[in-house]
Amino acid sequence: MARSTYPDLTVPDTSIYDYLFGGLTDAELDRVALIDGTSGAETTYRQLVGQIGLLAGALAARGVGVGDVVALLCPNVPAFATVFHGILRSGATATTINSLYTPDEIANQLTDAGATWFFTVSPLLPGAKAAAARLGIADDHLVVLDGAEGHPSLRDLLGEGHPAPEVSFDPATHLAVLPYSSGTTGRPKGVMLTHANLVANIEQARGSIGLVPDDRVLAVLPFFHIYGMTALLNYALKLRAALVTMPRFDLVEFLRIISEHRATWVFIAPPIAVALAKHPLVDQHDLSSVRVVFSGAAPLDGALAELVASRIGCTVAQGYGMTETSPVTHVIPTDRDDLDRSSIGFLVPNTEARLVDVETGVDVEPPADGGTSEPGELWIRGPQVMQGYLGNAAATAEMLDDEGWLHTGDIATVTADGVYRIVDRLKELIKYKGYQVAPAVLEAVLLGHPSIADAAVIGVLDADGQEVPKAFVVVQPGADLDADTVIAHVTAHVAPHEKVRVVEFIELIPKSSAGKILRKDLRAREQAASA
Repeated sequence: MARSTYPDLTVPDTSIYDYLFGGLTDAELDRVALIDGTSGAETTYRQLVGQIGLLAGALAARGVGVGDVVALLCPNVPAFATVFHGILRSGATATTINSLYTPDEIANQLTDAGATWFFTVSPLLPGAKAAAARLGIADDHLVVLDGAEGHPSLRDLLGEGHPAPEVSFDPATHLAVLPYSSGTTGRPKGVMLTHANLVANIEQARGSIGLVPDDRVLAVLPFFHIYGMTALLNYALKLRAALVTMPRFDLVEFLRIISEHRATWVFIAPPIAVALAKHPLVDQHDLSSVRVVFSGAAPLDGALAELVASRIGCTVAQGYGMTETSPVTHVIPTDRDDLDRSSIGFLVPNTEARLVDVETGVDVEPPADGGTSEPGELWIRGPQVMQGYLGNAAATAEMLDDEGWLHTGDIATVTADGVYRIVDRLKELIKYKGYQVAPAVLEAVLLGHPSIADAAVIGVLDADGQEVPKAFVVVQPGADLDADTVIAHVTAHVAPHEKVRVVEFIELIPKSSAGKILRKDLRAREQAASA
């Protein structure tokens, strides 16, 4: 077992709202908190805090508070911060929904989370309304931020002028958010994160992620994802920096916003790093303001990181974490250019880790001096670790043991200096452009096609070295099926990031005696084919 090389911190025993906004000075209140990257409209901390209080008051006036779950389906716009923190300020729990989800996927999350109120925006209203109708969420409980006939708007709620309620709860046990994750395997599950989890993780990151109040942080990675929620939205607000929001990634717009708004920090996922390193459009924009490019959500290749750093003239770093750890557990400090960019850096404060041999269950010891340890599954324990999966004791027990160790499913090594590197993955989860894709979900969709007898899905690398979903398909006897038809079938039933990108037809899906798909055999087949 290893502890963080940083000294332990005292984590404030408070709500996330009070932690972020309770200590604002008059000077800080007049600082810019949010900039709409598209329009340039600015929101100060004073305006943001006022809006949060008014929204919390409007919810409280409708009987929403501790024990209620409110859903939020919204891209990265300034109003996201108002609604998200307004929900938490009211004492309710926020469940944030992927903006790319289909109505079926939205309905599944609403049902599982037990949401009774739902906030969205007009471009996403058709899917939201279809999902809400299945659950019996009435139109007056479906708030459309920018307005739609028959639905309350954000302006309506804020205009009522209700004061924020007095709420009381234990930050250590009260759920702040319910983001959804597939964990190491299976279908998405509600990750129970308390106010204390979120507060702890921001405190833990402060010594490594070197934001300062004068920074402008480009927020293109989605706030609904734990990475965007903690490392961008909450972290930047705590540091009194300015967030420049971007609703979706478009390379031209991404480069324009960085240049025009003089962004100093750019949080990305590895596919964006590929564009920054290789795309000719980059040379047509002034990116000289960028001090740091920080990557997360999926592993960043060290050579790719160096290409980005040399092309833009900035520091490139990465971190590691999971939805189940709020998410940050490891960070390459932005002042440590000597560290290998492909590593995930050091454990953050108040965090313990173990590397466990997957065959023997024995702890892998770090080297006494120099060199690198043998690989082992990374286990994590700390105040950022989730309470468990909502309503799923079996899945919780598989992920989180009785001693509080979270079994990540990732295989790592560690140096004598405490620098970790992810070298492989036990889990079946596919990370496509930083988004989680659960093979089980795609396999269920594939098996719904009448011409498919059996199917399995694994992650494979594309030409840019990024992981994409590949389907192995067994065709029903006598059926006529091609790859395009298979891809189109899946596309019709899942979010865009979950689409199958490659199809291979085979005679038999390898399975264990218990009927479990032997993905390692499929990966071995893939490796042999590419050798």
